[in-house]
Amino acid sequence: MRLTVGCNPSDFEVASQFANWLLEVGEGTLGGDNDGNSVIEIPNDLLICDSADPLSELIDFVYPAVLDNFNDISYFQERAILAPLNEVVQDINDRFLTFFPGEEVEYLSSDSIDNSETVGPGFDQALHSPDFLNGLKLSGMPNHKLVVKVGVPVMLLRNIDQKNGLCNGTRLQIIQCGRRFIEVKVISGTNIGHRTYLTRSTLTPTDKKLPIKLKRRQFPIAVCFAMTINKSQGQSLARVGIYLRHPVFTHGQLYGALSRVKSRAGIKMLILDKECKVTNQTSNVF
Repeated sequence: MRLTVGCNPSDFEVASQFANWLLEVGEGTLGGDNDGNSVIEIPNDLLICDSADPLSELIDFVYPAVLDNFNDISYFQERAILAPLNEVVQDINDRFLTFFPGEEVEYLSSDSIDNSETVGPGFDQALHSPDFLNGLKLSGMPNHKLVVKVGVPVMLLRNIDQKNGLCNGTRLQIIQCGRRFIEVKVISGTNIGHRTYLTRSTLTPTDKKLPIKLKRRQFPIAVCFAMTINKSQGQSLARVGIYLRHPVFTHGQLYGALSRVKSRAGIKMLILDKECKVTNQTSNVF
């Protein structure tokens, strides 16, 4: 449906073929008989292959002339680089921030332990120092050190005001950075163009594997030139770059990334093997 809505009649055959290929990826019928995890070949027209700096080529595909267009509210609405892991997403976002114009603004969180949830006679408070808590990087949580610039796209990590479209996953663009607030405008969803102010919130991770209950007071946002594949669920994008420095690791993840795009021409993939060399094969888990 995403591929065919608004499709020109002359492009319908290409869109239909791509849709069928996506269906095969989603159902796991590519790559022959398998046990739920197969290695598939990606068509050459979807790949970034011959390049001295393939990651830069992927970035240029998704964000062409970014320094000339970042003031256009529509520019970031339908573009994203997707990767399976947060650490890869962070690397790409950090790379963007180095050449993005403007002065960096740094916000540090206040981290503590909710002692009401800490149980067990063997718990040692000294082992969970502020430095240890500050170093924790958790899925769905802002980092201790949040670095942003005016004009940078960010993603909201919590539901704040659903009536005004400020939900978990909403993409925003920074307008102003104050000491205790960040002014943003909405660039995705139903309230595009709406401007509002964000303040720090006290956030607690949902990861039950942690032996403590962390309380982090920080702005509930993350820079989102790149985002994880899981965070992109439900979005329709015109330009998508998929960076597989590491293969996907869970059911339907590859299909989810590939099916965000509205046309075959709007997607490029960069796949690296274990030796960090460009390849045309990747894992598909279903």
